[in-house]
Formats: sequence, C-alpha cells, structure tokens
Amino acid sequence: MTLASVATSPFGVRAGRSFDAYAPGIIASIAVAGLAWLVVSLETTLTGRAWIEGVVSAILIGGVIATLGRSRAEWAAGVNFSARRPLEIAIALLGASVSPQALAAMGPPLLAGLVGVVILSLLIGYGLARVLGLPHPVAMLVASGNSICGNSAIAAVAPVVGASRNEVCATIAFTAALGVVAVLLLPLIGPLLGLSNASYGVLAGLTVYAVPQVLAATAPVGGAAVQVGAMVKLARVMMLGPLILGVSLSAGRPANRLPLTKLLPWYIVVFAALAAARSTGLLPATSLAVMAGVGAALTLVSMAALGLSTDFRAALASGGRVAGAAILSLGALGALSLGLLGLLGRL
Repeated sequence: MTLASVATSPFGVRAGRSFDAYAPGIIASIAVAGLAWLVVSLETTLTGRAWIEGVVSAILIGGVIATLGRSRAEWAAGVNFSARRPLEIAIALLGASVSPQALAAMGPPLLAGLVGVVILSLLIGYGLARVLGLPHPVAMLVASGNSICGNSAIAAVAPVVGASRNEVCATIAFTAALGVVAVLLLPLIGPLLGLSNASYGVLAGLTVYAVPQVLAATAPVGGAAVQVGAMVKLARVMMLGPLILGVSLSAGRPANRLPLTKLLPWYIVVFAALAAARSTGLLPATSLAVMAGVGAALTLVSMAALGLSTDFRAALASGGRVAGAAILSLGALGALSLGLLGLLGRL
C-alpha cells in the first residue's frame, strides 16, 4: 500500500470503519514515537546533542518491530491513518515558523539566487537518480528531500507521486544519514574556504536538510551564522508548497482534471495562511512555540507509523542506488551553493 491510498474521508478515515478499528494502530504509533523521544532525550543527556534525530529513531524502532514480524494485523488501519494525517497537520503548522519580513531582510539577490539553486538542485537530483536507474517516485523523493527540507519534503511529496512506504523509509534513512555528516563536516569546511559568519550561514542554510540540523551546524560558528542560516533554511521550506503544486501538475493528467485537493492540498493552504498571519502579527508570539512543539510531536508519530508498516529487508533491496543518488545530489547542491556565494561576492 502506498501513502496515497490511506484515506478517503476529510479526516483520513475510511467510511464504514469505527474508531475502534483505528485505535490499536494509533496507540502503537504513539508508543513508538514516545520511545523515540526517550532515545533522543538520552542522547542529549549523554552527549549534549541528538546525533540521530527523533524522526529517524522513530522509523528505525518501528521498522525493527515490523521487520521482526511483531507488527499486528489489527494495527494496519490505525498505522495507515497515523502515517498520513498527523504529518499533514505538522506541515500546515510549519507555516507559522516562516517570517516573510525576515526573508525580505536577506535582500532580493540572495532570495532570487536561493530559488534558482533549489530549482537547479531539484532538476539535477532527479536526473542523477534516473541515470542510476531509480524509478520516478524514488527519484522525486531524493530530489525533493535534498533540495527542500529533507524528511518533511519526502513525506509530503510521497502521496503525490505514489511512492511506497519502503521507498519513503529508504530515502529518509539515507537523507538523514547525510544530514548528520553535513552537520559534522560543515564547521570544518567554512574556515578552509575563508567564509564570513554570514556567508557560512548561507551555505549551511542551503545544504543542510532540517532546521535543527542547520542550528547545530551554525552554532559553533557564531550568532550571525545561526540567524542567517535559519532564514535561508526557512526560505527553502517556503518552496515546499510550490513544489507539491508543481509535482501535482506534472503527474500525467491535465491540470483541469486534477482534483482541487490534489492540485492544492489543504495543508499547503493552511501553511500559506499561517505564514501570512505570522507576517502580519496576527499570531501571538506565545502560540509559535506551541505550534512548533505540536508539529514536532505529530511528525514523530507519523514517522513511527511509517516505520511500523515497513519491512527493512525490502527497503534495503534498492538501498545502494538510493544512497548513491542522495550523495551525488548533496554534492551537486553544495557546488551550486558555493557558486551562488561566488556570484554574490560572498565567497
């Protein structure tokens, strides 16, 4: 079953099924998410940072359970529901973290260059994946995760392209591993290139996948790097909506025959509305942290459900090509980012 086949009602619940049919899977997904949270807390306590993100831990724990045959048939309905609906809500809430004023402060040349880098990265990443023999859905997952925002982009694009759970999990796993490598290497690369703190922030914001990873990669350099890196990263996040719209339009059917919910998913509409509300000051400052926390928790539950429905043996069957495509795509993104810094005279 693919992510696209989970839900039929506005709330993702199939007609004719009572909540009792969903409860076991939802509870199992929440339990795995809670265990992943404990793992991250232990990592942070022992080492000072979470080297393996919570979403990756949730997938790994859930996947081990599924691979060992411990995932029960009665969990299926609830797991399918949890793999999709909580993530859509989390993506919608992500709009509250976007501040157009902060993005505008970066200046039109950088913003225009950022859009160009993302588009080129998408095209190159997709092309490399296809050259390596990956099917269209997986190629889109690799390119989207690499160019936009890692796990969130992968999971958001998956229903549109009809990617299977195994394909999603394999792509997220390799993307997450590369993200950790980037966090470790970037603070060493910056001084070698003689980058200023602000320029290093641009490089980190363009190449690192997740917002927390951007903060981890820029914190050793200084406050200016953290602020610029976060703004650049959020600018990439803003392109998630246009990406999904573009993928929907290129799905092989005329645009006027695409259902409105496919052409413009509800969570992208809410994402844009929250971003606009944030920019006009309609969102209270106290609500931002709450929405960020709720979004993080829902993403964790969704990734736990994704793991519970995935047999890692099948996911790893094509892992070599996925890993190769992800590595080459990240290299291309890094080269494009340095090229942009050179064009802007920041290198």
